Amino acid sequence: MIYFDNSATTAVYPAALETYDKVTKNIWGNPSSLHKMGDRSHQLLEASRKQIATLLNVKPYEIFFTSSGSESDNWAIKGTALAKKEFGNHIITSSVEHAAVSNSVRALENLGFRVTVLPVNKNGQVSPDDLKAALDKDTILVSIMGVNNEIGAIQPIREISDILEDYPNVTFHVDNVQALGKNIWDEVFTNRVDLMSLSAHKFHAPRGVGILYKKEGKMIKPLIDGGGQEKGLRSSTENLPAIAATAKAMRLYLSDEEKNAKQELALKEKITSYLDGKPGIHVFSPISEKFIPSILCFSLEGIRGETLVHTLESNGIYVSTTSACSSRSGVESGTLNAMKVEDDLATGAIRLSFDPSNTIEEAEQFIAVFDKIYKHFAEINHLK
Repeated sequence: MIYFDNSATTAVYPAALETYDKVTKNIWGNPSSLHKMGDRSHQLLEASRKQIATLLNVKPYEIFFTSSGSESDNWAIKGTALAKKEFGNHIITSSVEHAAVSNSVRALENLGFRVTVLPVNKNGQVSPDDLKAALDKDTILVSIMGVNNEIGAIQPIREISDILEDYPNVTFHVDNVQALGKNIWDEVFTNRVDLMSLSAHKFHAPRGVGILYKKEGKMIKPLIDGGGQEKGLRSSTENLPAIAATAKAMRLYLSDEEKNAKQELALKEKITSYLDGKPGIHVFSPISEKFIPSILCFSLEGIRGETLVHTLESNGIYVSTTSACSSRSGVESGTLNAMKVEDDLATGAIRLSFDPSNTIEEAEQFIAVFDKIYKHFAEINHLK
């Protein structure tokens, strides 16, 4: 079996799983309880928070735990809008955001907030000039992802940050779920970023943990009312075993960041060199400093993405159709549509997402299998 769908099927690090099991099997109390076991749990929770903050070079009290990257996005956007509605009602985002962002913004629009959705260029990137032109006196929030989850395009977060230096009252949120550990952190997490979302399973931690960085002093309303956990901003008993494992996984994931990025780039270069120049093949995430090395999105004319996915699966190779979060619902790539890619190519796109555990030999096996598929469909569709 070859898994080139690692952003959706990432295995938990064995060491992180050991931490999870150890915390689960031992008698741990509720971190909010006042007794000894509760205090023991509270200390572990805060030690995990501190380790994550250190790895991200932020303050421990700026780290909040949620259930997922999607919850972190929802909280950042809706919580900011609710907290700042008396100061304005204008939100700026892009046309290529993850559904957790785009649907959150749409929900706010239905509540009367005014939304500007920025277009993207042929590389799936927004224009900083377009963003600057969209800012006005009622703008309270800008939400732009660091790395696109479908094609791997890196957004110009640094340039946007420079613009927003002149707008200190505008909250800047960045969805960095796809960006951590890709050797580009300085490009997507600047001092101007006020809120930032992460998802634990993207870096080999157990599913069920999200992280929201909230810069000290920034306004945000809770979305969940309850017992007042997470400094009263996100009620719900913390998932302590998974949070402890998340801290361990993040440390392991970032320890070989540069080496891992080179390994992923080698895989992408190997497969891209095979795809380049073939009639009917359209590559949407080329080898470029504007794209992360771990995502390769392309389509083959005349065949739907889901057909390619199942054909490859029958040969023991697992990939996805653009975003795994929307694959099962049959939604075509919103990113490719925003890039004005023709509908038949957008619905035919597949995404390969690489992981440091993948090997060049696996890339060669993919090429061998895909070449047979390509020749078959090229003959049927008369591709020359």
